[in-house]
Amino acid sequence: MGKRRAGRQLLRSLSKRQKKHLREFGEEHPFYDKVFTCCFIGCSWCCWTMVCFPFQSEDSDKSSAESDSETEVEQVSGYHKLLATLKTSPESESEEEEDESESEEAEDSEAEMDSEGSQETGEAEGPEEDKNGVPEEEEATDTAEQMPSQEQADGKDTSCDPRHGVIEEFTDVKHESEFSLETNFMEEESGDCNADRTDNNPFKQHMDKELEEKEIEKMSTLPKTSSQSQWPRLGQVIFSSTLEKPKTLKADKEVDVKQLHLHKPLESTWPKVNKPFQSAVDKPSDCCFTPLQRELFCVMNSYRDLFYPESSALTNGEEIRHAYCLHALNHVLKANAQVLSNNARRRDRKPGTDPDDHRDQGLTRPKVLMIVPFRECALRIVHIFISLLEVNDKKKIDVSNKKRFKGEFGSDPEEKPPNLKRPEDYEAVFAGNIDDHFRIGVAILQRSMRLYAPFYSSDIIIASPLGIRTVIGAEGEKKRDFDFLSSIEILIIDQADIYLMQNWEHVLHLMKHINLLPLDSHGVDFSRVRMLNLNNWSRYYRQTLLFSALQDPQINSVFNKHCFNYAGQVAVRNVPLTGSISHVVVQLPHVFRRLEADSVTSVIDARFQFFIDKVLPEYRDAIMSHTLVYVPSYFDYVRLRNYFKKEDLNFTYICEYTKKAAVCRARRFFLKGEKQFLLFTERFHFYKRYSIKGIRNLIFYELPTYPHFYSEICNMLKATDNGVDATWTCTVLYSKYDAQKLAAVVGIDRTAQMLQSKKNVHLFVTGEN
Repeated sequence: MGKRRAGRQLLRSLSKRQKKHLREFGEEHPFYDKVFTCCFIGCSWCCWTMVCFPFQSEDSDKSSAESDSETEVEQVSGYHKLLATLKTSPESESEEEEDESESEEAEDSEAEMDSEGSQETGEAEGPEEDKNGVPEEEEATDTAEQMPSQEQADGKDTSCDPRHGVIEEFTDVKHESEFSLETNFMEEESGDCNADRTDNNPFKQHMDKELEEKEIEKMSTLPKTSSQSQWPRLGQVIFSSTLEKPKTLKADKEVDVKQLHLHKPLESTWPKVNKPFQSAVDKPSDCCFTPLQRELFCVMNSYRDLFYPESSALTNGEEIRHAYCLHALNHVLKANAQVLSNNARRRDRKPGTDPDDHRDQGLTRPKVLMIVPFRECALRIVHIFISLLEVNDKKKIDVSNKKRFKGEFGSDPEEKPPNLKRPEDYEAVFAGNIDDHFRIGVAILQRSMRLYAPFYSSDIIIASPLGIRTVIGAEGEKKRDFDFLSSIEILIIDQADIYLMQNWEHVLHLMKHINLLPLDSHGVDFSRVRMLNLNNWSRYYRQTLLFSALQDPQINSVFNKHCFNYAGQVAVRNVPLTGSISHVVVQLPHVFRRLEADSVTSVIDARFQFFIDKVLPEYRDAIMSHTLVYVPSYFDYVRLRNYFKKEDLNFTYICEYTKKAAVCRARRFFLKGEKQFLLFTERFHFYKRYSIKGIRNLIFYELPTYPHFYSEICNMLKATDNGVDATWTCTVLYSKYDAQKLAAVVGIDRTAQMLQSKKNVHLFVTGEN
C-alpha cells in the first residue's frame, strides 16, 4: 500500500504538462527538479538533484537529424521502476499529514491578511529549506562537500544515479563532421575570408599581436595607470592599462556599419534585428545603433575589458544584450572563417612546397563563454543569434535540436497566476523560465547552428554559474573538467548583481579555472595552435564584458583582480546624485548610526557588537514592538537568530529557506504583535517581494544591496487599523566601508558629509525630498 500511495501522491502533484513529459520521456521535466540556490560555499545539496536527475547533457540524447521531429514514446523507464520501490514509513506518513494540516492552517490565516502568500505558483523559486534533513538552525559553513559532477570532459552525461545504471554516451557522427572546423572549408562564394584579412580589422589586431615576456612580467607586477573622460551617454569613463600610457578615450559620434568590420551577414541583418530599439530622435547616420549601444560597442569592438554597472532588466537590459550578442557572434564568425580559409589553403598547397605557418586556433574550440542567470536569458540569446544569421526569410539557417531547446528553455504562460502582482523590476527579472541550473553548447559554422553541441565541439557556451560550477567540480572529485575553458577569448557576465542573490562563490570558482592549461590534448593539432595559448598567456588576451545593475565591492573585485587584458580596462563610474531615500513616500525619521571598524574583515564583528550593545537595548522594551530587522547577509542572519534564541527574545524569522507555512505563521504573529521582533533576510525579499504588514520600527542591520529595496521596505509602514499613524522609527547601521551603498541610498553629497562626520545623522523624509 505504501508503494501505491507514494506513486499516486506523486502523480496527483504533477501538472498536465509534467504528466505528458513523464509519459514521453520516462522522467520529470528538468525544469521542475528541486535545485537549491544556497549561500553555502560548495554546498552539497545544491547539486543533489542534478546527480540523480541531470538537467541536460551537453551532447544530444537523440540524433540531431531528428531534432525537429516527434520523439517516440518510450516504454516504462527506470524512473517508474524507482517510484515502485519507494516505501513510506509510518513516521514519514504522519509527518506529511501534520505538514499538510499545518499548511492548510497557515493558508487560512494568510487569507485573512492578504492573498499574496497563497500565490506561490508563479513566483520566483528562491532557495528553500533542505529536504535531506539539514536543519535551518545550523550555522552556515564553508566546508560542506559538493556532490560529484555528472558530466565528463566533453560535457556528455556518462553516469547517473546508480539505481538507474549508466547512460550510454551519444555520438552524432554525421553532425560532428558537418560542424567540425578541421574537415570543412570556406565557401568560395562567401568571400568572407578576404574581408576579414584587412590590417585594420580589430579581431586580427588583437589576436595577432605578439606580446613579449617583459610585457607579461610588467602586467603581472606593475600597477595600472588610469585616466578619466566624460562620454555623452555612458557618463564618467575610466580607462586603465599597464602597457599603454594614460590617454583620454573618446566615443565615436557617428557609426557606419561598414567601418565596424562586421562579418558579412551581420552587416545586413543587424539594422533589421536592432530596429525595435530605435527611436524617432536617432540620427539617420546612427540607424543601426542606439546612443547607448554605439558607445558600448565602441569599447567592445576595441577588445578592451568593459564594466557597465547600470544595466537594468526593466529598461536597457535587452538593448545591451543585443549589443554583446552582435560582438560575440562577430568574433566567432571571424575566427571560424579564418580557420576554414586556412584549411582551404592547406588543401590547395602544391606537393613539395613548404607548409605555411597557419596558427589560428586555441588549445580547445570554445571561444566565447556567456554567463546568464536564468534559462529565459539563454533562450533570448539564441533567438538573437538566429535572427542575426538569417539574412532574409528565404535564407533560413539550419538549427539542430531547435525543438528540444524550445521545450527545455521555454516557458508556459499558463503556469503563472494572472492575479500575481509584483513590482515592475521583479516582473522583468523573473520573466519566463527562471531555472538557474543549465548549460548548453552552441556550434556555428557558416549557415548552420547546432544546439546542445558537446563542449569541445562548441564555439559558444551559455551557462549559469551553478551549471558551469557542477561541470568544473571541486578539488578531489574524480569527475570534474575545466579544460574547455582554456582558450576562452571573450567572457560575458550579464546581470552580475543577481549572482549575489544566488551564490557568488560560483562566479569566483569560475574565474579561478578559466584560461588554465588543459590537462589533455583533446585531439588538437598543435601546429595550428597560437603561440599565446601554448605560452599560457590566454588570460592576457581574453576580453571580459561585465554588466550589472549596481556597483558592489564583490563585483568590482572580480573586474579588478581577474581581468588581465593587455588592451586595458574600461569601467563606467557614475556617482548617484539622488539616492533611493527620495522614493520613500511615508513620513519617517531616518537615523543613520555609524560604527567604527579597523578593516574590512573586522567590520562584520564590529557591526554585530555595535548592534547588541548600542541598538538592541533600545528596542527590548515592550513599547518598541513590531520591530523588523532587515539583514542582507545570511551569515549575519544566522548569527543574530542564534543570539536572539540565546537571550530568549520574543521573535520570529523569515529567510529564503523558510517553508511557506512557517512564513505565513511568522507574518501573522508579527502583525498581531505576538512576536516583538521579525528577522527578515534580503534574499527572501528578492525572491518573493512580500509586503510585511504591522511594521512600526525598522532596523537596517546593513544597507541593502539593491538601493531601491530601501524605499520598498520603508514604504511598507502604513497607518494602523484605526487610522491613527503610529510612532515610526528607522535606524540604519553603516561604516566607512559602505560608501557605495550609502551613496546609492542618500546621494553622493550627503554621503560625503556623513563619512567626514563621526556623529549619527538624522534625516526626515516627507516624500518630497
